[in-house]
Amino acid sequence: MSGSKNKTVTATFETREAADLAVEHLVQKIGIERTDVFVQAAGRQNSSGVEASGGDASSANEDGREDATLSGEIEVSADVADDKITTLHRTFGDLGALRVTAK
Repeated sequence: MSGSKNKTVTATFETREAADLAVEHLVQKIGIERTDVFVQAAGRQNSSGVEASGGDASSANEDGREDATLSGEIEVSADVADDKITTLHRTFGDLGALRVTAK
Protein backbone atom coordinates (compact mmCIF):
# COMPACT_ATOMS: atom_id res chain seq x y z
CA MET A 1 0.00 0.00 0.00
CA SER A 2 1.47 3.35 -0.97
CA GLY A 3 0.89 6.78 0.50
CA SER A 4 1.64 8.36 3.83
CA LYS A 5 -1.90 8.56 5.25
CA ASN A 6 -3.51 5.14 5.39
CA LYS A 7 -6.18 3.57 7.53
CA THR A 8 -7.72 0.16 7.98
CA VAL A 9 -11.45 0.08 7.33
CA THR A 10 -13.21 -2.96 8.82
CA ALA A 11 -16.75 -4.17 8.16
CA THR A 12 -18.62 -7.01 9.84
CA PHE A 13 -21.01 -9.26 7.88
CA GLU A 14 -23.50 -11.96 8.88
CA THR A 15 -22.65 -14.40 6.07
CA ARG A 16 -19.65 -15.66 4.18
CA GLU A 17 -21.48 -14.86 0.95
CA ALA A 18 -21.79 -11.18 1.92
CA ALA A 19 -18.12 -11.05 2.93
CA ASP A 20 -17.06 -12.62 -0.39
CA LEU A 21 -19.16 -10.08 -2.30
CA ALA A 22 -17.54 -7.25 -0.35
CA VAL A 23 -14.06 -8.49 -1.27
CA GLU A 24 -15.10 -8.71 -4.92
CA HIS A 25 -16.38 -5.12 -4.88
CA LEU A 26 -13.26 -3.78 -3.18
CA VAL A 27 -10.91 -5.40 -5.66
CA GLN A 28 -12.86 -5.20 -8.92
CA LYS A 29 -14.90 -2.01 -8.56
CA ILE A 30 -12.81 0.18 -6.26
CA GLY A 31 -9.40 -1.06 -7.38
CA ILE A 32 -7.93 -2.02 -4.00
CA GLU A 33 -5.08 -4.51 -4.27
CA ARG A 34 -6.17 -7.99 -3.12
CA THR A 35 -3.09 -8.11 -0.88
CA ASP A 36 -4.55 -5.14 1.05
CA VAL A 37 -7.87 -6.93 1.77
CA PHE A 38 -8.23 -9.33 4.72
CA VAL A 39 -11.02 -11.72 5.77
CA GLN A 40 -11.35 -13.39 9.17
CA ALA A 41 -13.87 -14.57 11.72
CA ALA A 42 -14.98 -11.69 13.94
CA GLY A 43 -14.57 -13.76 17.10
CA ARG A 44 -12.12 -16.29 18.43
CA GLN A 45 -13.84 -19.28 16.82
CA ASN A 46 -13.66 -20.21 13.15
CA SER A 47 -16.93 -19.26 11.49
CA SER A 48 -18.76 -19.10 8.17
CA GLY A 49 -21.11 -16.43 9.50
CA VAL A 50 -24.27 -16.58 11.56
CA GLU A 51 -26.48 -18.16 8.90
CA ALA A 52 -25.95 -20.46 5.94
CA SER A 53 -25.63 -18.73 2.58
CA GLY A 54 -24.19 -19.28 -0.86
CA GLY A 55 -22.80 -22.79 -1.29
CA ASP A 56 -23.68 -23.66 2.32
CA ALA A 57 -27.40 -22.94 1.88
CA SER A 58 -29.90 -25.44 0.55
CA SER A 59 -31.07 -25.26 -3.02
CA ALA A 60 -34.23 -26.51 -4.65
CA ASN A 61 -32.52 -29.75 -5.73
CA GLU A 62 -30.55 -30.78 -2.65
CA ASP A 63 -30.23 -30.36 1.07
CA GLY A 64 -27.87 -27.67 2.29
CA ARG A 65 -24.51 -28.41 3.84
CA GLU A 66 -24.52 -29.04 7.54
CA ASP A 67 -20.77 -28.83 8.19
CA ALA A 68 -20.47 -25.03 7.99
CA THR A 69 -19.37 -23.53 11.29
CA LEU A 70 -22.04 -20.91 12.04
CA SER A 71 -20.72 -19.41 15.25
CA GLY A 72 -20.16 -15.74 14.49
CA GLU A 73 -19.79 -12.92 12.04
CA ILE A 74 -17.16 -12.39 9.35
CA GLU A 75 -14.85 -9.36 9.21
CA VAL A 76 -13.55 -7.87 5.98
CA SER A 77 -10.88 -5.20 6.30
CA ALA A 78 -8.86 -3.21 3.82
CA ASP A 79 -5.82 -1.00 4.19
CA VAL A 80 -6.56 2.12 2.15
CA ALA A 81 -5.50 5.70 1.59
CA ASP A 82 -7.57 8.32 3.41
CA ASP A 83 -9.22 9.45 0.17
CA LYS A 84 -10.93 6.02 -0.23
CA ILE A 85 -12.38 5.76 3.29
CA THR A 86 -15.74 7.35 2.41
CA THR A 87 -16.08 5.09 -0.63
CA LEU A 88 -15.41 2.00 1.49
CA HIS A 89 -17.92 3.06 4.15
CA ARG A 90 -20.58 3.53 1.46
CA THR A 91 -19.72 0.27 -0.33
CA PHE A 92 -19.75 -1.78 2.88
CA GLY A 93 -23.06 -0.20 3.89
CA ASP A 94 -24.61 -0.90 0.49
CA LEU A 95 -23.56 -4.55 0.85
CA GLY A 96 -25.28 -4.96 4.22
CA ALA A 97 -22.41 -4.55 6.68
CA LEU A 98 -23.54 -4.67 10.30
CA ARG A 99 -20.75 -2.35 11.49
CA VAL A 100 -18.03 -0.34 9.75
CA THR A 101 -15.03 1.22 11.52
CA ALA A 102 -11.83 2.96 10.46
CA LYS A 103 -8.56 3.07 12.42
